[in-house]
Amino acid sequence: MPSKYIINNPQSLHFITFSTVQWVDALSRPSYKDIIIESLRYCQKNKGLMLYAYVIMNNHVHLIASAKGNYNLSNILRDLKKHTSKKLFEAIQNNIQESRKSWMMWIFKSAGKANSNNKYHQLWQHDNHPIELSSNHLIQQKLDYIHRNPVKAGIVYEPHHYIYSSAFDYAGGTGILEIDFL
Repeated sequence: MPSKYIINNPQSLHFITFSTVQWVDALSRPSYKDIIIESLRYCQKNKGLMLYAYVIMNNHVHLIASAKGNYNLSNILRDLKKHTSKKLFEAIQNNIQESRKSWMMWIFKSAGKANSNNKYHQLWQHDNHPIELSSNHLIQQKLDYIHRNPVKAGIVYEPHHYIYSSAFDYAGGTGILEIDFL
């Protein structure tokens, strides 16, 4: 892994992006996004994840996050991606209404076979593209980027209308996932 993608200070704020292999729209169904939400919630309660902002799009996730105390952000992200990969793969495989199932399973299995780090399948790209947020300007820039992502994608007109995002929290509401405000 290139050194620019290493988290050197796990307790500092980081902008994190992780994407599905081949940018497959594997998270297009709410039930699939809910798996990510539940996994993030678990990591907050049990693994030391400090979550300040998030958005779950159809093929990628953006976070502003850090780790509490002696926890390691890289380990949290590794465990999160491993768990969600397994759960999402099972959910897609078992969804009788999933019209893209064969195609997605083929891509995930092919990616897994091509990567010696995997046994059966690969849902997430391995890198997280962490960017340490070292200034208020950079924090605000990434926060705005996260919240405007669904608007830019044409999903909603206003950031706070997208439920799989912390934008509603920053607009004064209570979203579906607890966050720590910046």
